[in-house]
Amino acid sequence: MSQIMLQSGYMKIIIRGANIDLTPSIKAFVEEKVGSVEKFINPSDIELAEARVEVGKSSQHHKTGPVFYAEINLKIGSKLLRAVVEHEDLHTAVDFARNEVEAQLKKEKQKTIDSHRVSKRV
Repeated sequence: MSQIMLQSGYMKIIIRGANIDLTPSIKAFVEEKVGSVEKFINPSDIELAEARVEVGKSSQHHKTGPVFYAEINLKIGSKLLRAVVEHEDLHTAVDFARNEVEAQLKKEKQKTIDSHRVSKRV
């Protein structure tokens, strides 16, 4: 099990590998994909953001089917956004997990916008 900590812009990214070796290409791919959700985070909260990413194989003996998984836990202050995806391809699993976290961030942002809107009934 290997682990690496990166600083993408202002967001801290911690990458951990389970049952696989974290190659430089995997680290770079995960950093690029997970770092791209930074643009959806409120600039005032960006320094509080920490993404813990775990990629790997669910077990050593599986050879076919959804062998790889990606798990992203994005903590922004007291909020925790979480996505877990299993897939036959590691890169696709990371992509899908990032998309899921991105959708959750957009939903949270929309909730904030909606709560600030005031009804203008006459």
